[in-house]
Amino acid sequence: MTSIQGKGDQPEEPGVVGEAQIGDGVRGVSHAEYKGGVVGVNDNDTPRAGPGVYGQSPGTGVVGESTTWHGVFGHTTSTTGGHGVSGDGDVGVSGVGRKWIGVYGETNADPSVGASGIWGDGKDSGDGVKGHAKAPGKAGVAGFQLGNSGPGVYGQGAPAGHFQGDVVVTGDLVLPGADYAEELTTGSDEVPPGTVVVLDEAGRIRPCTEEYDARVAGVVSGGRGVKSSLVLDRHDEGAPVALMGKVWALADAGTHPIRAGDMLTTSGRSGHAQLVTDRSRAFGAIIGKALTDLPSGRGLVRVLVTAS
Repeated sequence: MTSIQGKGDQPEEPGVVGEAQIGDGVRGVSHAEYKGGVVGVNDNDTPRAGPGVYGQSPGTGVVGESTTWHGVFGHTTSTTGGHGVSGDGDVGVSGVGRKWIGVYGETNADPSVGASGIWGDGKDSGDGVKGHAKAPGKAGVAGFQLGNSGPGVYGQGAPAGHFQGDVVVTGDLVLPGADYAEELTTGSDEVPPGTVVVLDEAGRIRPCTEEYDARVAGVVSGGRGVKSSLVLDRHDEGAPVALMGKVWALADAGTHPIRAGDMLTTSGRSGHAQLVTDRSRAFGAIIGKALTDLPSGRGLVRVLVTAS
């Protein structure tokens, strides 16, 4: 049974009009489960059909109030990007949670489409998602992966993450790569990955050219595509020099074969390491310890870099 039914036959003629000087213009009450007190339906099947319910006011256009569930609920059956709830204004959608969440988003879409419970798009002027918090111990933005099968927070960009302040890590810090490096200023010579370098009179690095050179700085990281795990003091005119860890280095075994466990030093061949055969000359000129063999000729040797 319908208490009141109206039909508008003209373009600007509403189906039902309610006006009150003091109370509500229109009030609808329903006692049935999952039925609305007021329901608005626009059955025009064009993509730009008008809203089912439209509210206009100097204050709040539409107000929904509930004691147990949704104050306002929006639902769409569109398969082409329709919105359950759409907001357009200085603040598009605002939610205040008195006992729980201010705004809640949920998705059951196929993961292959990049589904997300909440999506923020800053376009060309703002942040995609911004969060603020004032309470002690509470995060501005918090991410939780409840299945322990992926990251709690994922960032992609250049840089992927930026922190202004201290960073606390309570678990392992896993970094790809195999060495710790410092970016040192290069001179006029090329210093490709794997090059054994020494310091010149200006404190810049260049390929070694002498045996047992005590000015040795280390090995340029990146040989065989293995990047550094950590690089300090990055700058435009530098190259990462491995100070500790494992790195691939150019080596010359033309005179003496290199075996795993051998100590290495600078050689007379530009940018190459060689076997230490005179320990009295090696003091202060050690590069590190060979981890792989090089029986003869020239090639790359994996080196465990140690401080001289």
